Amino acid sequence: GNPFNYFTQGVVCTEVEIDVLSGNHRTLQSDLLVDVGASINPAIDIGQIEGAFVQGMGWSTIEEVTYADDDHTWIRPRGSLFTSGPGTYKIPAFNDVPETFNVSLMDNVDNPFAVHSSKAIGEPPFFLGASVFYAIKDAVTAARSQNLGQTSYFEMRMPATSERIRMYCADPLASQAVSRMRSQENSIESFQPQGSY
Repeated sequence: GNPFNYFTQGVVCTEVEIDVLSGNHRTLQSDLLVDVGASINPAIDIGQIEGAFVQGMGWSTIEEVTYADDDHTWIRPRGSLFTSGPGTYKIPAFNDVPETFNVSLMDNVDNPFAVHSSKAIGEPPFFLGASVFYAIKDAVTAARSQNLGQTSYFEMRMPATSERIRMYCADPLASQAVSRMRSQENSIESFQPQGSY
């Protein structure tokens, strides 16, 4: 097809480390390569890309939205948003940024249909931040392989909060807790953690 004039794309490779006992994760390294056309100001473009990446990383790993619903009956009135401020809604901080964070702009990708051959880059790198979620899922898959002896598909829901990572790893303690809670054997394999609240 014919994408719009500011059509852009990018790729990212992310490495994470998870603590299977606490559920915490560290983003060790993220390497991004983004097509921004002929950059008018590379420093601003790289800053925009870094900001969008960190925002997407937060959205997919720590920013949990909680409403008053059947699972959260203690929140009043029904339908209201509980996580509406900095006391209840966690956003990325300085220590959440990848420890090694490399952003590169593609060369020789002029865009003859736009102003000075540029492309839009404010929001497109946002979803590249989800690479942190998928790197966490790969690490959790390795933990599940060790703890359950299998690497079969499992559904892992966003955001990948510490509580969810801890339970998804399915170690013996988590398995015992879920089995008692559900009164079933092997229920950890399909268990879906509900999050922080």
